[in-house]
Amino acid sequence: MTDEGAIAAATPGGNEEVDALLSRLHLIEDQPLEQRATAFAQIHDRLQHTLEGGDASQQHG
Repeated sequence: MTDEGAIAAATPGGNEEVDALLSRLHLIEDQPLEQRATAFAQIHDRLQHTLEGGDASQQHG
């Protein structure tokens, strides 16, 4: 399965915040390469925060 296929298979997932972040992945592909890493890192951090129940900053900071 391609990355794009994996994203499509993962949406919708029942969590509005996660679904919104996954939809942002499509927007990142249209950005210049230099900006993608920052955008991916932001999505990663928000997904991690959501999946850990909102306590990621307490565990890592």
